[in-house]
Amino acid sequence: MALQGRCSANHAIALTTILVFVLLHVKASQATTFMVGDSSGWTFNINNWASGKKFKAGDKLVFKYNPSFHNVVAIDEDGYNGCSTASPSSKIYSTGNDAVKLLKGHNYFICGVPGHCDMGLKIRVNAS
Repeated sequence: MALQGRCSANHAIALTTILVFVLLHVKASQATTFMVGDSSGWTFNINNWASGKKFKAGDKLVFKYNPSFHNVVAIDEDGYNGCSTASPSSKIYSTGNDAVKLLKGHNYFICGVPGHCDMGLKIRVNAS
């Protein structure tokens, strides 16, 4: 009988250890949602907003803005650098409350309204 009690205790410890690892994995794999521009939202002079933040693939960026004045264009690096929405891979968001899931690597976003990107309405985010 004493042997059975010891096996049950070892079994309980093993199950507890597995449960802890599973919970840690779930916590680590949960996506984070970031409000672009924080309380100011998607607006001018935002290009340094991502500095110092840690992003992972699967995290979400939420762009809040007045759709009468702005939009969001997910763009490639050339489009970002040239402030051009002409890329066939670009995707335009225009609801004023857009959630975009980050892909692994560099993610580029600009405002597609003429002149806005040139005035700093663009961000680059690197997701690990």
